[in-house]
Amino acid sequence: MLRTLLIALFFFGSTLFAQASDLHAGYYYPDPQTRETYVTDVPLAPDAGESSRAAFIIGLAAQQLEQNYAPGYHVFAKGEHLEKMIIVATGDGRYDTLFQLRALLASLTSRARATPLFAQVEKPYELNFLDFCKLMGFRQVTVSNGDDLAHQIQVR
Repeated sequence: MLRTLLIALFFFGSTLFAQASDLHAGYYYPDPQTRETYVTDVPLAPDAGESSRAAFIIGLAAQQLEQNYAPGYHVFAKGEHLEKMIIVATGDGRYDTLFQLRALLASLTSRARATPLFAQVEKPYELNFLDFCKLMGFRQVTVSNGDDLAHQIQVR
């Protein structure tokens, strides 16, 4: 009984600490309503680091600027070592459900597959965007409609 209580307190405390330590909630996105942990066997790439994560975000922004229309979302890398990815919608009505946010992540898979880092993986067609995030060293991905919905994923 005591052991169960201690385990429950540990997980509850860990969740509260994770929520309290999210300095970007309330600034880039609302407090996440939903959270999940994505676990993958994909190893961290040998050359993954702060500079490669920054280059990826810059590359995505450059692709968006080349389009003939305003982007539907913006992508940021934050955190002490740029280990947190934030994706925020720029317009109303596009990403207003968890399913639409997950579809956005799925659509980013094709952009990730076009990168040289993804080409180094043995079977890149078997991986998705969150696998790519792990490969690059992102530990957290938060997607938001930019208004009242945010979903946060811990990548392990």
